[in-house]
Amino acid sequence: MNALRFAALTAGALLFVDTANCAQRNRPEYLVFTGLCDASAATAIDQQHFLVASDEDSRIRIYRNDAPGPPVQMFDLRGFLELDTQHPETDIEAAARVDDIVYWITSHGRNAEGKPRVSRQRFFATRIVRSGEKLDLVPEGRPCKSLLGAMKTHPHLRKFDLSEAATKAPKDAGGLNIEGLASMPDGRLLIGFRNPVPDSLALIVPLLNPREVIAGAEPRLGDPIQVDLGGLGIRDMVWTDAGYFIIGGPTGGKPQGKVFLWDGVSSTAKQLARVRGQQFNPEAFVLFDSPGPRKALLLSDDGTHRIDGCPCKELRDEGRRQFRAAWVDLDGE
Repeated sequence: MNALRFAALTAGALLFVDTANCAQRNRPEYLVFTGLCDASAATAIDQQHFLVASDEDSRIRIYRNDAPGPPVQMFDLRGFLELDTQHPETDIEAAARVDDIVYWITSHGRNAEGKPRVSRQRFFATRIVRSGEKLDLVPEGRPCKSLLGAMKTHPHLRKFDLSEAATKAPKDAGGLNIEGLASMPDGRLLIGFRNPVPDSLALIVPLLNPREVIAGAEPRLGDPIQVDLGGLGIRDMVWTDAGYFIIGGPTGGKPQGKVFLWDGVSSTAKQLARVRGQQFNPEAFVLFDSPGPRKALLLSDDGTHRIDGCPCKELRDEGRRQFRAAWVDLDGE
């Protein structure tokens, strides 16, 4: 694997810089999916279908990668997640699939103004159920609300002072914001932090017992891992047999997406690509298991992207809301 390579992308120019050979390619098109703006968490179901969660609501949608446009199905999890009725926004930020179980994690931070919001402290799971051509998504177990508490008191995490980080707005310096989740080959999970970035190193915390956690057990955490992403935090991460692909981004401010490959062991990761242009805000990586070259769909969090002069997330008509996506060839030369 020498580099990442962008393939067919609908509206607006995306500049992809291949850092392996310094080539630059302008791609004039994106895929456009409708129904939400903030595509913050996603995972594949099969070769065509994929799940997407928004950081604005608690509904999970199924889309087809070969049919851009509205979702083909939608599932409302508000009742399952036991939310604060006054402030129900969960801020779902990442997903990881293990067999037919999809784990989801919220930011676990405060809201943008720095106000505490308990609905944002959830780790939960859903199960993919297929009957013939019919797909369903059902809640699995119960939502966990104690993950942040376990992190605050874990002896090997105390040096990062997550208790102090949790008192700040998520994009403030030293704030707390979880945006990455990846499965490990043995079914354990890795939790990736966008913020904080201690000593300019991205922070990753293993969750050793995810199946037990959604059954009601307390979280068991492994030793923290720090990876050099050039001072960036983690926007998303996904495991493949080649290693972990990571979307790196700043803790706040203007998006500046970079794609890295990490072997899961080293303290450094190889930068593969830099993504810029038209406010494309890469936040989720969907890896599809299909014959031929491996492909992933890079999704943009388009909440602030303007549509007819209005920020997308301010549109009342869900049919007008949209997010963009770009294909990535993982086996590109």
